[in-house]
Amino acid sequence: MSRKLFWSGITLVVVISIAAGLLYFYWENRPTAIRATQVFTWLKNPASHSEWKIQAGVHCNNAPFAFPTTGMVGFLWGDTIQFGARHQGIDIFSGTDIGIIRVTAAYDGYLTRLSNWKSAVIERVPNDPLHPERQIWIYYAHMADAYGNSFISSEFPAGTSEKQITMGTFLGYMGDYSGDPNSPVGVHLHISIDKDDHGHFMNELNIDNTYDPSPYFGMELNADVNKIQIPTCTN
Repeated sequence: MSRKLFWSGITLVVVISIAAGLLYFYWENRPTAIRATQVFTWLKNPASHSEWKIQAGVHCNNAPFAFPTTGMVGFLWGDTIQFGARHQGIDIFSGTDIGIIRVTAAYDGYLTRLSNWKSAVIERVPNDPLHPERQIWIYYAHMADAYGNSFISSEFPAGTSEKQITMGTFLGYMGDYSGDPNSPVGVHLHISIDKDDHGHFMNELNIDNTYDPSPYFGMELNADVNKIQIPTCTN
């Protein structure tokens, strides 16, 4: 091996090592990592940060949506929870065991639960309260235990379609269902506001198919704007 080739190889290794180190530093210090620490702090002892808790039914700053459950908003719309993927809604953590904290409808609409949905329901809102000319959907998830035993209200069995509900209607209880019994997600409610595609809800797994929930709930829930703060209601 020539000396020139040897030093080129060394240089490449150094550059790769530096790049990997910078990537690791960013990943460990990104805003989502800070929020994750706050979530773990809350789950360990919710009473230590009672100021983070928002009560179910709160209308923050006269926003149109009622807060759907009681807990702290841990992860926001746009957070990078998994590498390369942005969070499509918000996660509200209870700090309790499964099957205890109630989940209620954030707005009036028509509820559907697909036949294979164990932990989720979706609500069609014909007239977006912020943009009445368009239709939106509200998706609620993780209302089951780790094994898929549902905590959804018996009023909405699998296969329910277009059942009319009002703001505050009881939907179920918080759970920790992830689809993998060996990897529960922690007791929380995931809620997102989904776009409409000619009368059908769009795939919620893509953030481009969802709306920023901030104006609907009257607090800053956009991770691009709210970098590290836990959202609270400041009426």
